[in-house]
Amino acid sequence: MAKRLVIALGGNALGNTPVQQLELVKKTASTICDLIEEGYDVVVGHGNGPQVGMVNLAFENSHNKVGGTPQMPFPECGAMTQGYIGYHLQQSIGKELRKRGLKKAVATIITQVEVDPADPAFENPTKPIGSFYSKEEADQIVKETGYTFVEDAGRGYRRVVPSPEPVSIVEIDTVEKLVSEGTIVITVGGGGIPVIAKDGYYEGVAAVIDKDRASARLAQDLKADMLVILTAVDKVSLNFNKPEQVDLDKMSVAEAKSYIAQGHFAKGSMLPKVESCIKYVESAGNSKALITSLEKAKDALKGKTGTIICK
Repeated sequence: MAKRLVIALGGNALGNTPVQQLELVKKTASTICDLIEEGYDVVVGHGNGPQVGMVNLAFENSHNKVGGTPQMPFPECGAMTQGYIGYHLQQSIGKELRKRGLKKAVATIITQVEVDPADPAFENPTKPIGSFYSKEEADQIVKETGYTFVEDAGRGYRRVVPSPEPVSIVEIDTVEKLVSEGTIVITVGGGGIPVIAKDGYYEGVAAVIDKDRASARLAQDLKADMLVILTAVDKVSLNFNKPEQVDLDKMSVAEAKSYIAQGHFAKGSMLPKVESCIKYVESAGNSKALITSLEKAKDALKGKTGTIICK
């Protein structure tokens, strides 16, 4: 039976604009197909930070013009980005598969991820989205919409939304069925569309789920053999970008927790990746997690580079 990998693609795999993304996903598709040729079943998760910001901003700008479009709710912006990023990945992976003579289907699932309405993140929104406003403009928008704004590094005021923990993946049974049939599935795009359960149904909420945390949840639910987080560096480092930097080949969960307590991993970059790996490894028997670069994924799975996190 083929080993099952859940791969979380970082922003460097997608770029910041649709044109840039079309170019970069060719390289991403090549890496994914390398792993398929090695005999792995691959499930792909990805971020959507620049993309959802761009879609949200486009609707904001249009709404503010005479005869402009209506405001677009944030969950719908997330769904749009899942669709067009998935489309680009499907096309590029499909093309690469045909070039290599591999007969595999590729499908994108517009994925909802349940979050807990009592999650403390809802009391403390931290994730900035959309454009910058003056204090006066932000105050007016707050009056009209109830949005939360914060001052952002002297550049103006930006709307912030919560970043809650993923509880469950609504479409997990569909993903499992497709993966079991040999389909390459693209899912939990941008961390998934955050939803809360209400009266037996799901309702979208304005929030952003970290894509590494959602991918860890996905790997756990699919009983994947490994969670692979692809980022901009080949290995996790201590004292990153300092003269005393040390690159790590391997760390146990206990060591990873100790390094976190010592403040080695930056909040907005490596910390959520390491924390996601810890969560997956702790919940998944003898499975391991791997953090490496997109370019070195094949070598990393052969033990030649990358950082392994294990029990």
